[in-house]
Amino acid sequence: MKVLLDECVTKKLKSYLKEFEVYTVTEMGWSGVKNGKLMTLCVENGFEVLLTIDKNLAYQQNLDKYKVSIAVFNTITSKIEELKAFVPSFKEQASNLEPHKVYIIDK
Repeated sequence: MKVLLDECVTKKLKSYLKEFEVYTVTEMGWSGVKNGKLMTLCVENGFEVLLTIDKNLAYQQNLDKYKVSIAVFNTITSKIEELKAFVPSFKEQASNLEPHKVYIIDK
């Protein structure tokens, strides 16, 4: 599964998601790209999941336009100490994520 970490998610999270093909927005050269364009880039580059902590993303975009799942870690901080607690739940749900939908991931 190809996963993109949004800019608001620390790149340190990659080491906890080794069973996935994970890239950061920065690695892709997409820093500063607005959400609509970012969603388009996700689809064009074969990403299946956009992982973020931005709870507003679901309300800012018409998800029917983008064949990608959005996984939102239900936290307000991007500190790795907090984010790693969401990883088991994300891994458990990952195979069931469907495109065009937003999933709120709790601990």
